[in-house]
Amino acid sequence: MMGAAKLFGRMVALSLVVGMAAPVLADDPRDPTMTPEAIARDAATIRRMNRDQLDYVRQRDAGYAQGWRDYDSARGRRDVEDEGYAADRRDYDTARADYAEERRRYEREMREWREDVSACRAGYYEHCAR
Repeated sequence: MMGAAKLFGRMVALSLVVGMAAPVLADDPRDPTMTPEAIARDAATIRRMNRDQLDYVRQRDAGYAQGWRDYDSARGRRDVEDEGYAADRRDYDTARADYAEERRRYEREMREWREDVSACRAGYYEHCAR
């Protein structure tokens, strides 16, 4: 009894695999068996599908555009915020320049200190006071 169920299951699985593996044949306009009416029907169907897709894309894009307009109007103070951003950006740029200068100064002082330490260890005691 159990063997029959397994065999049936395998047969169903095999038929599904074979059915899915078979290529799906679409209407081919170069197929000699296609009639001019079938070719015209295919062309009309393709045109309809393209128009439907174009309508969908236009509606979608119009919705996106409306969403962005709503977003901008909800922000309200956009110009004030943009000015604040510009001021923040200037402050940031100034702080970066200040940091770079401080970093160069620190590296120069560390290099001089290391030279003094080396000189002090080498017996030039006037460099030890630093």
